Amino acid sequence: MPPDRTLSTEMSPVNREIRLDYGQRPSALAFMARALRPSPGLKRGVPAISARWRHRVAPAELVRFNALSGLPESDTLPLLYPHTIAFPLHMAILTQPAFPVPIWRVLQVRNRIRQTAPLPRDATLEIMVRVAGHRILEKGAEFDLHTTVGEGATTAWESENTFYVRGRFGAPTADAVPEAPKVSLPETATWRMPAGGGWHYGGLSGDYNGVHMFGWYARKLGFPRAFFHPQRVLGQCLARLPQTAALPLGLEAWIKGPVFYGAPVALRHESDADGTRFALHVDGDARPAIVGRLRQAEEAGIR
Repeated sequence: MPPDRTLSTEMSPVNREIRLDYGQRPSALAFMARALRPSPGLKRGVPAISARWRHRVAPAELVRFNALSGLPESDTLPLLYPHTIAFPLHMAILTQPAFPVPIWRVLQVRNRIRQTAPLPRDATLEIMVRVAGHRILEKGAEFDLHTTVGEGATTAWESENTFYVRGRFGAPTADAVPEAPKVSLPETATWRMPAGGGWHYGGLSGDYNGVHMFGWYARKLGFPRAFFHPQRVLGQCLARLPQTAALPLGLEAWIKGPVFYGAPVALRHESDADGTRFALHVDGDARPAIVGRLRQAEEAGIR
């Protein structure tokens, strides 16, 4: 993989603003190298880091994304495609030396996505990700990364990904976080998850975390074996839910636990005037691994 071609990195000593502009897909090799550096901690605060990249959708890449995610081909880009293809910029921010916590301790816990206009299959996407906020919890801290995607100056898609790190970081600044909806209906679909594909999906998302690749590494961190990237699991769920093309469309997802390669899974969902709520259970576990809600989005943006 060729090295990053970072066009500019600017840092203001006053507000610690860091801007990263990439001329091509950010390099996963650079992520892994930077992940080994010590992190400065939260005492100095969280710098305003942003990252940009202009991505031209390649037909072969889109076919690979749909195949790995279990999504059907369509005339426009699927809701989850920008979620995955923008993830290298998330990795660039989370491994930036000024980011306060090490990426190997960070877990993705919540996603919010909102799409207001269709994106063509051959679009050139203007992607921008920035640190949008953080909060101290009783047993950890959360960081929000806000993403906008569009053609030219028009934003058609946006998201907020929340990442959690366990630890003690001082007095809590938030008492609670958004709770997942309850889904208790009987199973509506069952299947066995694919047996692999982590390396191929890592090539799309830039996320080569060992927990998605190696059983021995996952066990070292307390998991019984390697497991899926969360975005890929969401694709497997959306492919089995009632389809809607009406925009604006919103997706909220809570990542509760790992979904292992080759595991039997069961999907539960229910629909009403507030949209479709769904939950994915792994290997008969009563506790869901993924909980989500798909519904018409509000006109106002996420941030």
